[in-house]
Amino acid sequence: MVISLTTGVRTEEARALRWDHVVAWIPAQKKWQPVTEAGFNHKRFVIYVWRADRVGGDPKTRRSRRTLERPTMAAQSLKQHHTRQAAHRLAAGEEWQDHNLVCCTSVGTGLDAANVRRAFRKITQDAGIGTDWTPRELRHSFVSIMSDQGVPIETIADLVGHAGTSVTEEVYRHQLRPVITKGAQAMNIVFGRSRAESE
Repeated sequence: MVISLTTGVRTEEARALRWDHVVAWIPAQKKWQPVTEAGFNHKRFVIYVWRADRVGGDPKTRRSRRTLERPTMAAQSLKQHHTRQAAHRLAAGEEWQDHNLVCCTSVGTGLDAANVRRAFRKITQDAGIGTDWTPRELRHSFVSIMSDQGVPIETIADLVGHAGTSVTEEVYRHQLRPVITKGAQAMNIVFGRSRAESE
């Protein structure tokens, strides 16, 4: 869930994510290496969003295939998850099926959409915010956070794997911060009013 919130990946992309597509930058060797070999004691991590749990295994569009640097929070979450998964592997013993998946069942098999929805409902219920939420809202939240932080819509479109900004604008119009105020804010700053006063 943390991966979806902090990187904006689609649920089907998260379900298809493999550990060899979670990589760390090794400065001494000047190369990226899977965390299964490099470990998690590094400063920079990326995920290769190259697969999706869809027919054929391809992402939704050509632009959906992307490489995303992971924020610190996501890296820490994946490190903890990797440790928990190792414990599940030991507990499962011979029942474990190693598909190298980051997100999997307690015996290593892939999650389907219903698994993810059920787990997400439990999280939102335990958090006291009800059960009407869907995993897709993590992606919407990502877009909202990026927009609120002033990230340009072109960059947001690239991060979420859209073919162009028109798709981002249409699908996430309620999450995108209106930019129509930018012109007025700029003029207020130029002609003497502070940004704080204009907001």
